[in-house]
Amino acid sequence: MTDYQVDLTNCDREPIHIPGKVQAHGFLIAVDNQFVISYASENVSAFLSAQATDLLGKKVSALETLLLQEEETGFISQLLLLGRHTKSFETINPYKVVINGTDYNLILSQTGPYFLLEFEPDSTATEVDIHKTIGRSVSEMLAGKHLKQLLDNAAHQVKQLIGYDRIMIYKFLDDGHGEVIAEFKEDHLEPFLGLHYPATDIPKQARELYKKNLTRIITDVNAGSSPILALAAHDEQTPLDLTCSTLRAVSPIHIQYLKNMGVASSFSISLMYREELWGLIACHNYSPRFINYKAREASKLIGQIISSALEYKQDEANTQKNDQFKAAYNELSDLLRKGGDIGEAITQHETNILSVTDATGAVLVYEDKMVALGKTPEKAELEDLVNWLKKNMEDRIYYTHQLPDVYHPAKTFSGAASGILACTLSKEMGELIAWFKPEQIATINWAGNPNKPVEVDEYGLVSLSPRRSFDLWQEKVQNSSERWTREEISNVLRLRDEVVFAINRQANEIRLLNEKLKQAYEELDTFSFTISHDLRTPLSTIKNYSELLLEANKSLDDDARRILQKVIAGADKLNFLIKEVLNYSRVGRLDVEYTDINTKTMIEEIKNDLVVALHIGNLQFEIGDTPLLYGDQTMVTQVFTNLLNNAIKYSAKSNPPKVRVEGRETATEVIYSISDNGIGIDLNYYNRIFDLFKRMDNVRGYEGTGVGLAIVKRIIEKHNARIWVESELGVGTIFYIAFKRNV
Repeated sequence: MTDYQVDLTNCDREPIHIPGKVQAHGFLIAVDNQFVISYASENVSAFLSAQATDLLGKKVSALETLLLQEEETGFISQLLLLGRHTKSFETINPYKVVINGTDYNLILSQTGPYFLLEFEPDSTATEVDIHKTIGRSVSEMLAGKHLKQLLDNAAHQVKQLIGYDRIMIYKFLDDGHGEVIAEFKEDHLEPFLGLHYPATDIPKQARELYKKNLTRIITDVNAGSSPILALAAHDEQTPLDLTCSTLRAVSPIHIQYLKNMGVASSFSISLMYREELWGLIACHNYSPRFINYKAREASKLIGQIISSALEYKQDEANTQKNDQFKAAYNELSDLLRKGGDIGEAITQHETNILSVTDATGAVLVYEDKMVALGKTPEKAELEDLVNWLKKNMEDRIYYTHQLPDVYHPAKTFSGAASGILACTLSKEMGELIAWFKPEQIATINWAGNPNKPVEVDEYGLVSLSPRRSFDLWQEKVQNSSERWTREEISNVLRLRDEVVFAINRQANEIRLLNEKLKQAYEELDTFSFTISHDLRTPLSTIKNYSELLLEANKSLDDDARRILQKVIAGADKLNFLIKEVLNYSRVGRLDVEYTDINTKTMIEEIKNDLVVALHIGNLQFEIGDTPLLYGDQTMVTQVFTNLLNNAIKYSAKSNPPKVRVEGRETATEVIYSISDNGIGIDLNYYNRIFDLFKRMDNVRGYEGTGVGLAIVKRIIEKHNARIWVESELGVGTIFYIAFKRNV
């Protein structure tokens, strides 16, 4: 017998947008572009004096006749024409109709080539007038100054507005699983606050639907559902897409899940953050409950307001933290530029390397010394870890929030360093900085065992079903820390650049002197050999033959003698010039010829040349302030030419491509920025883009050699200036170059 491998993610493939059924509290009709009824839910007969099969294939006027008096037919067609013309039914929904003396709401939407007509009751279980109370409720929700207060207030106010037994704010975490972070409930109910739920409880395709439909109601888990019947011509076609349907039937797996929880009805409101699903307001009722379309739309408005407030509060918190990181970076940068001992500058002040991240410990390995700050592994453990990093770090930065999984000895000190963020200062010298984060939490409180049980039915077939127990189930979490944020990584990269810049200024010149001197001597020897052998030898021959001819041939007239004498004098002069060139080559390369540079004129000329050369017709090229620069005219021109060429080239496929260059003056520097809306640079490439022949994976379709930025970097260093980059993939790139002012 062959073993059957159970796929624990099978619910991720359940086609919940095409269930082929609707919930029983309403009925559905779908018409094509000719307003012919192509689909109808089987339960039509429970609401109208006709069978679903009687309507299929007929014009929508047949439905209108059943709903209204004969002389009033045509209203649905008019609504459909209006929605088709405006490309939206938002201003139409809901349209009130009366069926057998009862008010119903007609809700229209479009799905592919079909229009959905959904009829549901206008009556609602809400005990308050949402539209009258929503303003006060929103004000009370937004009264909290902090995110936690906002969410607690939101749960309370939603409970008052729609009256469900339990209101939970459910947040999705990085790995997809969720946590109840706020709750308001009836007093007799067991609290769910703080409980975690596995990602499989709300599978991927369900989360995608929550992004498209910001509310979702399940009226009665025990009410069953009604099949959708189709014209015979449609039987073999793709099932009707109910993505936008309000009556869409519920997945059997989810129905069983709710039953296992004892929940009879549920309602959810999506919470969005930057167009992604941040979480849900999950509302549970322990008896059937229905709230009508207007109540759901009001609830959706609440969700949108909370999402906006959430985005503001989250961004505010992020900005506050990022401002702290940047302030610490700026302070360390100032200390490094003052000169002195580098290790002392970044470790011995109140603001130190720990201040640029949320790490609890850090270590600096520099000049054969190891300086530890905060909570770190023991010295021997650090030494082994540093040796491992030296051998295994392929790039200049490395980070993980699960260090013990990749470096097993870290299990012994996971309390101090389950997470690590490291950057190299000098790979050759084995110098680096590393930051540490401890284990995040000791336990996770799950609402039941998060692992779905495998069940065997009466026929011996295995299948997956939602867990039956939601009792507290604790999982011990080990060897995992809080994740490193993009801002922390970016800040570390910037600090690394500053430290390396300081090292280069103070030490790397000496370290590289022997290699450069050796290379210079080799070049000088080659040059001297060329001069002495290839030039001086034939030059001596010319002079000797001229002197011999002058002395031996007495018959030469005065003009001929005068010419020979000029040849001999010219040879002597050239020989002297060769000697001077040899002496000049020994002195070394010339220093930078500093001068004030008219930057505006230079940029305009570069722009004109590049526009002609690259043929970018719809380019938007903006030039802001252009303060003077102090540097070598030729070299600085080459820097701007390379950077502007890259900006135009890598934004060429944007619509439209945008490039902006502008400068500003500080007390000690003139800083220029060159920005574009191009393809962007991967965070992991930030410190490799200036290496010779290094190109990113996403520029393979663009011409280039990987030399331009290396030349730029060398010229910048020759000017004792600075260059750095900020970028985001698919958004754009900003290069900054800072030259010292001529004071």
